[in-house]
Amino acid sequence: MKLGSETGSLINHIASRAASPRPEVGMGATILMWSDRHPATVIWVSASGKTIRLQHDYAKRIDNRGFYTEDQEYEYSRDPGGIIETARLTKRGWRLKGGGGILLGRREEYCDPTF
Repeated sequence: MKLGSETGSLINHIASRAASPRPEVGMGATILMWSDRHPATVIWVSASGKTIRLQHDYAKRIDNRGFYTEDQEYEYSRDPGGIIETARLTKRGWRLKGGGGILLGRREEYCDPTF
């Protein structure tokens, strides 16, 4: 993701360019947005391994630090009714069909408190 035009977060920019493991069904993933991050699970992988489908997971905040903090802790669980999105492997890493990046191998939620 290009910093400043596709993401406003340095963390998301770096994560979008990180080396990813080979995708597998059941693997955790993080959907990278402008400044937020959302957990998901890989539910389908194409035969070529270059297209995947992700289903959004639940993220329950478990800390008591209040909304306006960068230090956030979450607990994750599968959401069988979660939104399903498609991502493709590009020269610039994994990208959602509608925009946004993907970090494979790790679930993470982050809500930017400045928005």
